Amino acid sequence: MIRWVFAIFIGLTVFSALLPWLEKLGIGRLPGDIKFKLFGRVFSLPFASTILLSLAVMLLAKFLK
Repeated sequence: MIRWVFAIFIGLTVFSALLPWLEKLGIGRLPGDIKFKLFGRVFSLPFASTILLSLAVMLLAKFLK
């Protein structure tokens, strides 16, 4: 269980760092992605995009195996 929590945390951290580049492709603006402004800074929680990218990587790994 802790392994999944750690993997999700790492995935969200990496995704948040890449979000400005990925928004140009339309990723990060899905219905399950949350953006909010707090103290003048915009925070993004890309839940739906993370799930979508995880599924894509899993399918790619399955085909390459």
